[in-house]
Amino acid sequence: MKWEGQEQSTNVEDRRSGGGRLPRLGGRGLGLGSIVIAVVVGWIFGINPLTVLGLLGGMGGQAEVTQQAPAQRPPADDRAAAFVSTVLRDTEQVWGRQFQGLGQTYQEPRLVLYRGAISSACGMGQAAMGPFYCPGDRKVYLDLEFFDTLQRQLGAPGEFAQAYVIAHEVGHHVQNQLGITDKVDALRGRVSTTQMNAISVRVELQADCLAGLWAHDSQAGRGWLERGDIESAVNAAARIGDDTLQREAGARVRPESFTHGSSAQRVRWFQRGLEQGRIAACDTLQARDL
Repeated sequence: MKWEGQEQSTNVEDRRSGGGRLPRLGGRGLGLGSIVIAVVVGWIFGINPLTVLGLLGGMGGQAEVTQQAPAQRPPADDRAAAFVSTVLRDTEQVWGRQFQGLGQTYQEPRLVLYRGAISSACGMGQAAMGPFYCPGDRKVYLDLEFFDTLQRQLGAPGEFAQAYVIAHEVGHHVQNQLGITDKVDALRGRVSTTQMNAISVRVELQADCLAGLWAHDSQAGRGWLERGDIESAVNAAARIGDDTLQREAGARVRPESFTHGSSAQRVRWFQRGLEQGRIAACDTLQARDL
């Protein structure tokens, strides 16, 4: 992926300095091992990892938010941050054009680099839980160490695999701006957990498709992809499917607990966006077959 020297986004907040402290719940500190347990339990049983963290930390406790580093621009010589800023800038340009075609104005999200743990409008975020988008403050949160996890533990190397992850989270921002997020949230508490999980799968697959749409338009505009880049993104989509994660956690595959979709589904919808390059092609909420 030929990204060096390309324009970078100014919407990146660097909150890594002074970071790395994990939150305390109920007066007890939570180590990385507890967080990993929470994530695995969430994968297997479809439970919000934050709920499990609350149980591990002690019943009835509230999160004690540590002081966060002030937001600043990433250092100019930070190659990893420069990569993230470059990819984010390209998503801004692609979605700016897409929204213009819809007669709308794209509102660019901010991306927060952090280390360990961070407080967001959606609650406490944990590095071990991977990158996430918070519709409450319209920000993408990313601990750069996740890219090492993506390569070493999940078996998904390559810079374009990392770009796919960023584009997926930006896809959630696109959903938020299009009003899809509010419609889905309105269903919470009105449908069963199994039904909500099924809806969540459709939302996540749409974000995968939107990431593929970004890759389609990005390549058409820049021509910066190299041999093997698309394959690395497809591999990443496959490696983080719910069925693959459950198998690698030593658990039985339970489709009713899926929240992000199977590996085959994630690959299929990413490729659909990549091939068709249209928002209308990414309507997973109405699709009969996933």
